[in-house]
Amino acid sequence: MKPMIKVALPKGRLGERVYGLFERAGCGCGETMESSRKLVFENSEEGVCFFWVKPSDVAIYVEHGAADIGIAGLDILLEQGPDVFELKDLGLGKCRMVVAGKKGALALTGRTLRVATKFPNIAKRHYAEQSREIEIIRLNGSIELAPIVNLSDVIVDLVETGKTLKENALEVLEDVTQISARLIANKASFRFETQRIERLCAMLDSAGPHKD
Repeated sequence: MKPMIKVALPKGRLGERVYGLFERAGCGCGETMESSRKLVFENSEEGVCFFWVKPSDVAIYVEHGAADIGIAGLDILLEQGPDVFELKDLGLGKCRMVVAGKKGALALTGRTLRVATKFPNIAKRHYAEQSREIEIIRLNGSIELAPIVNLSDVIVDLVETGKTLKENALEVLEDVTQISARLIANKASFRFETQRIERLCAMLDSAGPHKD
């Protein structure tokens, strides 16, 4: 019996949508979406098993071979820089990575720009390209609050609709990059299971358009 292809799915809406693609492609597990204390779900007929992990952990599981493939946002891949193969842009979870703050915040000169973010590496690279000195203030939640209470001058964060920014008198000041969900593979797994992994990719394509 061939070993299972292990798939790391991100917990939450994105993971559920991606699992829906696998299910429509004919390689889902009926029990996966039901209430269960199980951590791993198998489809023995197709030789695929799934497990749910925190979105920021998907690339770690894939890089270290605990998962053969997984689905991670481009934001996580850019921030963590994992040593994996990026196989496909699924076109799901689309949003933007931006610099945001109060109007005119980027015009501040004569001192280091204070940047609050969950993505310090992305922020550092963005401003290194501009040769601008910054101070990173790492936060894990309520990023938009930072410039409002003068903890930072700007934030670097994900924006989908911009509604929260607008409601708090903030605005997008710069675009950093477009973000979407990517199908990634462990390098060794892809080398030894190329045909099976490519078959899964083809099955995802057959499941329908990858749109939000």
